[in-house]
Amino acid sequence: MTSLSRVTGPDREIALLTNPTAGKGKGARARAVALSRLRSAGITVRDLEGRDADEALDLARQCVADGVDSLVVVGGDGMVHLGVQAVAGTGTSLGLIPAGTGNDVARYFDLPRKDPGAAADRVVAGRTRVVDLARSGTLHFMTVLCAGFDAIVNERANRMTWPKGQMRYNIATLAELRTFKPLPYTLDLDGTSLTLDAMMVSVGNGPSFGGGLRITEGALLDDGMLDVVIIKPMSKMALVTTYPKLFKGTHVTHPQYEHHRVRSVTVAAPGIISYADGERFGALPLTIECAPGALTVLT
Repeated sequence: MTSLSRVTGPDREIALLTNPTAGKGKGARARAVALSRLRSAGITVRDLEGRDADEALDLARQCVADGVDSLVVVGGDGMVHLGVQAVAGTGTSLGLIPAGTGNDVARYFDLPRKDPGAAADRVVAGRTRVVDLARSGTLHFMTVLCAGFDAIVNERANRMTWPKGQMRYNIATLAELRTFKPLPYTLDLDGTSLTLDAMMVSVGNGPSFGGGLRITEGALLDDGMLDVVIIKPMSKMALVTTYPKLFKGTHVTHPQYEHHRVRSVTVAAPGIISYADGERFGALPLTIECAPGALTVLT
């Protein structure tokens, strides 16, 4: 069930953490707009930028330890992923100024994706929502964990420097499709074992990844459950023709689509590096569980 409240007050302090290279430089431009808007609203802002992801995460965790009211990240889903590691399970809320290429989390909360000033106004308003996260060990993710063909595509796309945005994923998909074969999986779904071959297995806390690919269509952020989608073997032509349906979530009627709702899942397959929130997450096998109410988001 959705829980809404507000974070307000004259002594409010936030940490603004930016990936300046997000969205081909949109991050730096968005930070300038957001910083001005936040400070003009009387909010104390710590303006932070890490030299790399490790330093950025250290800065974020230090701010949370210092007791800031909110950590606001400027960037895409990768920055959200970083911010989640710092605030999950704490009293610090997470805000977002979208400036990435995929921006699925911004879509989840209907945040302005092309107007950093309007996104900063959402932070100023202080309206919050409590949602679930997915967790594996000490790591959390917000959107979808990819553990098959989609993970292999992510691996290739992240090595590419051109083009940017969704087209990079489309090209990586076509490149990997030439040699891809179904993978042997062993799954544990809330204690029920399943062994099968599949094109991909995706674990969703939310419904989409990769700039609107709604692979785990129907996943809810606050139901205490994970959505596990299995795409069973199909021809390469069938996969190509089904791919566009992912943007509308209409792939759910395909006979090779299978959907499970669980509290915990273990996914095992040989040679796969999983991705979550568009970031490298870990080698299979992995056990993922729902962490109900683990995140407070400024919406």
